[in-house]
Amino acid sequence: MKRILLTQSKSPHGSINGQEGLDAILMGSAFTQCAVLFHGDGVYQLLKYQQPKKLGTKDYAVTFGALADYGVEQICCIEEDLIERKITTQELVIPVSVVDRESVRDLIRGFDLVLDF
Repeated sequence: MKRILLTQSKSPHGSINGQEGLDAILMGSAFTQCAVLFHGDGVYQLLKYQQPKKLGTKDYAVTFGALADYGVEQICCIEEDLIERKITTQELVIPVSVVDRESVRDLIRGFDLVLDF
């Protein structure tokens, strides 16, 4: 069975929003083992208390809570990206594993396919 890593690197509610990446994670996990890595501005997707309705967009962040129900067990954020944006793991809508940038290369090697959103 192929293993897929989906990465979320874009901030939420922009021209390319994370909803598409979230949908891909949920669909892919129905067929194979998937994991997700939030990096760069993608870490903003996991923030609690977003108010996307003010922007006229849907609040999809709460759906990240369903990842475990879909069998997505590995959900990671890059430590340096959280620190640079002054975000703590307590501010996120779901628990994540925090990895440093040096470990990301090894993380990626563990997957057959990487898709970036």
